[in-house]
Amino acid sequence: MLNKFRVRAQSESGFTLVELLVVMLIIGLLAAIAIPAFFNQRNKANDASAKESAKTSQTAMETYATDNSGSYVGADVAALRLIEAAVPTDCAGAARPCLTISGSNGSNVANAGAPTAGGYRVTVTAKTTGNTFSIDRASNGTISYVCTGTGGGCPTGGAWN
Repeated sequence: MLNKFRVRAQSESGFTLVELLVVMLIIGLLAAIAIPAFFNQRNKANDASAKESAKTSQTAMETYATDNSGSYVGADVAALRLIEAAVPTDCAGAARPCLTISGSNGSNVANAGAPTAGGYRVTVTAKTTGNTFSIDRASNGTISYVCTGTGGGCPTGGAWN
């Protein structure tokens, strides 16, 4: 009896075509599930980098105000980069993430001008998603975190922290 099994096992070598196709089908299904999840994580990482750059820019803005009698007037990307080299460059070039600085009217809407004595908005655009992350400081001292875009690290509702 054992001899019969041994002879049968020696005559059957390798896998059948059906077995190979089933294994390839399983690998294909797993790849179809894993690859989109991987790309979503990459977008979240790029958005996290933009959020970090926005917070770094906020810290540099506060340092600028401390050095200028509490006023944000005159703050620009070049001035912030003198304070903190990690502040991203402005959006005029091709570098991303990029930083823009504007005034604040205190209602989560950026003014088209420069920072005021009591308020500012720093906005950083993420590298690959194009999502924008803003920190808005109103003249009364309230701080708001606003994002625009979809997916990645910008939650529904547009508020991040």
